[in-house]
Amino acid sequence: MEIVGSVKSYDWGKLGGQSFVAQLAQANDEQLELKTESPYAELWMGDHVNGPATVKSDGKGLDEAIRADPIGMIGTADGRLPFLLKVLSIRKALSVQVHPDKVEAEKLHRQFPDIYKDPNHKPELAIALTDFQALCGFRPYAEIDGFLQEYPELRELLGESVLAKFQAKDVSAVKFAYERLMHSAPDDVTRCIDGIAKRMVDLEAKSIELNHLFNRLYADFGSDVGVLSIYFLNYLQLKPGQAIYLAANVPHAYIDGDCVECMACSDNVVRAGLTPKFKDVDTLLRLVAYDCLAGESMLFQAKLLQPKEEPYTRTFVPPVADFAVAELRLPSDVREYSVSNPTNGSILLVISGKGTLMVAGSEVEMKMGKIIFLPSSAGRKLQLKVEDTNGPFLAFQAMSNQFA
Repeated sequence: MEIVGSVKSYDWGKLGGQSFVAQLAQANDEQLELKTESPYAELWMGDHVNGPATVKSDGKGLDEAIRADPIGMIGTADGRLPFLLKVLSIRKALSVQVHPDKVEAEKLHRQFPDIYKDPNHKPELAIALTDFQALCGFRPYAEIDGFLQEYPELRELLGESVLAKFQAKDVSAVKFAYERLMHSAPDDVTRCIDGIAKRMVDLEAKSIELNHLFNRLYADFGSDVGVLSIYFLNYLQLKPGQAIYLAANVPHAYIDGDCVECMACSDNVVRAGLTPKFKDVDTLLRLVAYDCLAGESMLFQAKLLQPKEEPYTRTFVPPVADFAVAELRLPSDVREYSVSNPTNGSILLVISGKGTLMVAGSEVEMKMGKIIFLPSSAGRKLQLKVEDTNGPFLAFQAMSNQFA
């Protein structure tokens, strides 16, 4: 079943044809007319109520198709996909945020349904398609202490009591400092950020890359307190194929690049910086996890689940039942390949390359932008025939997680 993804034009998305989301969406839907100055931020592939995909053959929503035959489509009677697959193209940083766990999501939805629109948790996985930058998780204790020593503006903003905790190597120092930061008066935050910006030209920062990141966020967000989160959160620069997994309460912000993202079927976000949207600072501070781990520990590794039968399929298996993502990256000399289809249905997105997928005796064309929903009744093993396009065949397959 070929489906058409739902395009989201959030302000932070890349513009026009520069957006990989736009390129995929236009390849997916030939009738889509790109606007040069419009942002194309996300392509949603799933049945979430805020942007369900449509079935290409009849224009109906994928959610309708699943509800009409839940057993045949996803192998269960509940009538909903547990995951949501996306592609993101980021021009301007997304907000500093966390996602609540299931219990907190239910509570927040009950209390503030206009802000937290569903009762589900939202663990998510981001796999880089291009060079990709993100803030993710709190830095090690010593790194944060080092920035306090390096920047007198930060020391002045946070105060002597925070410095005393770091000097005493108090385990609560990072939590105390971040809470003080996020509750600082706006004028004090502005004074701190402006002060760092004025000195930045002559500042011999320990990290030139962090210096550039500060200047970029300052240009885009001015004196937003989220700009200072770069001194508390790990700054990651992923290469294509690398991934991060964001469990509940892990603070993060995507900065730049293109990625495939998969998550539990939810849109719950608790924001606290780098955004003009509602900032729920107190909720974020109540939920956020202060693990203080090295940046490289944030990288999430894929597994070869069937090294003999499917040697070019890496599967990202997070510790939740909602989703897993398989990456099919075939060398240019591979012409035939086996593709697994789980018992509960899956969504297959082609990023590059060309070929034909044999499904229930029929041939389905596979090329950039093609999005296929594979129902549970399609069969467990499908054969893919790849054409010679002088490059690798790359596709991602989202499914519920039967491997954890």
